[in-house]
Amino acid sequence: MLDTLIFLLEKLFLLAHIKLSSLLSPLGAARAESPLTRRCDRDDSPPLPAPGAGSGSCPRFQRGDLLEVPRTLFTHFGIYLGEDRVAHLIPDILPALTADGRQIQRMVTNTRLLLGVVFKRASIRTDSVEDFAYGAGILLNHMDRAVLRGPLQGEEVAQRAEKLLGSVAYSLLWNNCEHFVTYCRYGTAQSLQTEQFCEWLKSLIRDQRSVPLTALLGLLSMACLGISFSTALPTFLVPFTLWMAS
Repeated sequence: MLDTLIFLLEKLFLLAHIKLSSLLSPLGAARAESPLTRRCDRDDSPPLPAPGAGSGSCPRFQRGDLLEVPRTLFTHFGIYLGEDRVAHLIPDILPALTADGRQIQRMVTNTRLLLGVVFKRASIRTDSVEDFAYGAGILLNHMDRAVLRGPLQGEEVAQRAEKLLGSVAYSLLWNNCEHFVTYCRYGTAQSLQTEQFCEWLKSLIRDQRSVPLTALLGLLSMACLGISFSTALPTFLVPFTLWMAS
């Protein structure tokens, strides 16, 4: 039951994340500070331009730097290892299917990535800065202002990342690319994106308007699928739980 609930939360996170920035702006000002993070304004400096093909080494990056790439749904994170190499955690089903290192090292396709999310498999791998950025601008050590714990020495950060290279279990909420880089750079794995989603989910649960909405959806499901234990129990249990929690 718990695994099913976590699976549903992860899928809800995937669908809802694109709306988080607009929903959380008033909420972020009101939330209490956690012992490790502060919800302060991040540095608004523009991203560094995306590296071009054949750019070679990246002198502006230092070994152990945290690279941050804003994407459509999420922000992707990696640790710069030097010599144009970035270590990053990415969902990937292929390491669970083959041990052929040449196939695995090829750029991860969308199909490999989505299947990795569904089956909770990932790899911590190295790619060039250009492949890691995938055409987007790069934010350099942008998270340092949002995390109270200071960054470790660059060499230690890079060595932590190198020791973790290989196939790993994946969870959209509890073990993603942000957990990887925060463990390497700050010594404690955490995800600000997950924390924001949990705050949004709590505000949704506390909203009393969700009670009649879920009850209505339950009645509609009973009307469409018929009255049975599997449809009747959620119809009454979910609205009751939301009502008690609100």
